[in-house]
Amino acid sequence: MKIGVIGAGSWGTALAKLLADKGYEVEIWAYEPELVEYINSAHENDLYLPGIALPRNLRATNDIKTCVGGKDMIVSVPPSHVLRRVLSEALEAMPPGVPIVSATKGVENETLMLVSDILEDVLPSHYHPFLCYLSGPSFAREVAEQKPTAVTVASYNHRLAAKVQEYFSTDRFRAYTSSDVVGVEIGGAVKNVIAIASGAITSMELGHNATAGMITRGLHEITRLAVRMGANPLTLTGLAGMGDLVLTCTGGLSRNRMVGVKLGQGMSLEQILAETNTVAEGIKTSQSVYNLAAKYNVEMPISEQVYKVIYEGKNTHQAVADLMNRSLKPELGGWF
Repeated sequence: MKIGVIGAGSWGTALAKLLADKGYEVEIWAYEPELVEYINSAHENDLYLPGIALPRNLRATNDIKTCVGGKDMIVSVPPSHVLRRVLSEALEAMPPGVPIVSATKGVENETLMLVSDILEDVLPSHYHPFLCYLSGPSFAREVAEQKPTAVTVASYNHRLAAKVQEYFSTDRFRAYTSSDVVGVEIGGAVKNVIAIASGAITSMELGHNATAGMITRGLHEITRLAVRMGANPLTLTGLAGMGDLVLTCTGGLSRNRMVGVKLGQGMSLEQILAETNTVAEGIKTSQSVYNLAAKYNVEMPISEQVYKVIYEGKNTHQAVADLMNRSLKPELGGWF
C-alpha cells in the first residue's frame, strides 16, 4: 500500500511515521527543499520533530503532485490557513476513489468554513464520498514515540471510516469511528482557542480551580456552537471534544497553551510569533470562532475574551475580571 502525506510539520510527520512503521510505503510532502533533503539523508525531521528516527520506507518530496500521484490513500495535514491553496496545487494529480484523510484542525478566516467544507469546496464531487477526518487528543511527539493514543475518524461514509480505522490502528494507536463530521471538526478547532485561555491562567498563577472551571465552561461553549451547527452534543463528550480539550489545555507540549502562557506573561502576539517556527492554530481560529459565534448567535464568552486579547490587545487580567463579573445564570442554560 502506498500512502501520500501532505504536510511535514510535526503532526504530518508523526502520522507518516505511524503508517510507515506499519509497513506501508509512505511519501511525505514538505514545503522546504532543505527539509526534504534532510529527511531523505538523515531520516529525521530536524525542523519540526527533532530527535525522532524515521523509517527508511518514509521518503520526502518537494513535488506535491509526486506525493499524491498513484497513491492508495492520501493524508492531508497542512495548516488550515494554507489548506485551500495546497489542495488546489495537488488536485491535478489526486487519485480518484481512494481515502482522503484530513488531520488538519481549524476554521478558514475568510469564509468561516470548517476543514470539511474546504475539502468539499476544492475537490470535485466524485472525491466527496472518500473524505474522512481524524481528530482527538494526540500530541505529535507522543504518537511518534509510540505512546498509547486514542483518536476518532469521522466520515459520512461509515464503510470508509471503518477502513481508515483499520489502516491507522496499531497496538499503540487506537482509532474509533464517528458519523458526526461537524462535531468532530468543531471540537478539534475550538479547543485550541480555549487552550490559549488555559495557558494564560497558568502563567498568571490563578490556580487549579480556575483551570478546571475554564476547561469545563470552555467545553460548554464549544458544544453550544457545535449543536447550533448541526452536531450531536454527545460527540463533544468524546475524544474529539473533551479528550482533545483536556490534553491541549493541560499538556506541556501544547503550542496553543504556550501561546496563552506567553500572553499571560504580557508578551505581544508579534513577539510570540517571532519566537516560533511552528503553527498554533488557535491564534487564527480565535478570529474565526469569534465571527462564527456572531453568525450563529451563540454566546461564547471565553472565546470572545481570547479574541480580544489577541486582536485588540486587551489585558489578560481585565479579560479574567470581565469573565468573572458576567451576569449570573443557570449552569446548563443557553443551549439553543
